[in-house]
Amino acid sequence: MSQRILVTGAAGAIGTMLRPRLARTGRTLRLLDVAPLTAGPGEEVRSGSVSDLDLMVRACADVDVVLHLGGHSREAAWADILEHNINGTYTVLEAARRAGAPRVVFASSNHAVGFRPVDEPAGEYLYPRPDTYYGVSKAAGEALGSLYHDRYGLDVICLRIGSCAERPWNERGLATWLSPDDCARLMEASISVPSPGFRVVWGISANTRASFSLAEARALGYAPQDDAEVFAAQMPASEGLDKVYLGGDFCAPSLDAAWE
Repeated sequence: MSQRILVTGAAGAIGTMLRPRLARTGRTLRLLDVAPLTAGPGEEVRSGSVSDLDLMVRACADVDVVLHLGGHSREAAWADILEHNINGTYTVLEAARRAGAPRVVFASSNHAVGFRPVDEPAGEYLYPRPDTYYGVSKAAGEALGSLYHDRYGLDVICLRIGSCAERPWNERGLATWLSPDDCARLMEASISVPSPGFRVVWGISANTRASFSLAEARALGYAPQDDAEVFAAQMPASEGLDKVYLGGDFCAPSLDAAWE
């Protein structure tokens, strides 16, 4: 049976890593971004913004699952976060509902709960304590996902992704790292699990130093294979807010200077 998956933000870092890892016989990846994309085998391209409802309804047509990765991936001015992350996520969910796409997998973030102290266990359904406007947008996206499940029956899985990259950047990353291969494994589990309803799931690898629960992720069928500990000897020691809060340096007001 053929399957079509819409990937928003497909030109971004995670989208780029996932494209070859999600390729399957009988599967079409429909890629959407404002940045230029070139379709490879088994791929389709749509150009435009996740905030464009008419475009998104067309993009969601005949789609089995939406992987919503689009929007700003770091802190930005409030107006930009509001338009591209919050309104964009609303638009994706509403478009999926209108087009009849049954499932949305939302790339949330650890920054939705970034002010959680690092010495406290991190269960899946932690109350939002965002560390940035970006974190607020992820908490809002989770809330919208809950609404669209309860009100319209849409299956929504929110993945609170830690730090997805080829390798961790620092000691904090030894806890938060999600390897690209494990990211693909988590996406596959989110795509294939029957009738998930609404879930909030941590997106990290099987890291020795992690205090994040993987119970919900494993319940989806996720079986992480990687551990950031192999990089431990190469990582600079944590300092400052990295030692205090889950969100690390995202919790610093000085981050405002990045977009003011």
